[in-house]
Amino acid sequence: MLHDVAEIGDAPSPSALRAAYFEEMAAVVAELGVDTVVGGTGLDRATVAAIESGETPELTLEEAAEVLALGDAAPDTEAIAWEARDHVLMGMTAAVVDVDTVARETDLDLDAKEVQQAIEGRLPTTLAQFAAIQAFIDGRR
Repeated sequence: MLHDVAEIGDAPSPSALRAAYFEEMAAVVAELGVDTVVGGTGLDRATVAAIESGETPELTLEEAAEVLALGDAAPDTEAIAWEARDHVLMGMTAAVVDVDTVARETDLDLDAKEVQQAIEGRLPTTLAQFAAIQAFIDGRR
C-alpha cells in the first residue's frame, strides 16, 4: 500500500514516492479495468484512464486509497489512508522531528498547523504534498 513504497530506497525523493504511489494504483487499474475502478471510486473516467496510461493526475491521499482498496485482499480505504499517515507519524517520532520543521524545510506552502492537519487526515492532502512530507521524514530517520 502507500506506506510500503517507503521501502524503495534509503531516502526516496518526493517525486520517486509519488511515482511509486501511481505505479501501485496503475497496477490495480490494469488488473480490474477502468470501468470497475470508476464504479468503485469517486474518480471520473478520464482520471482513472490517466492513471492506467502512466500519467499522474492530481489526487488526494484518500482518492489514492480508494483505488488501492479495490485491489485483491486490500484493506479498506480508511485503513490504507490511516496506515500511510501512521507511517509518517511513526517516522516523525523516530526522526525526532516536529511539524514546524516539516513546514519550514519542505516546499509545500503549508504552515505547521496545516502540516499537522494533513498528517492527521483533517486537511485534504494531495499525493504530491504527502510524498513531500513522507520523503522529508524518511530522509531524517
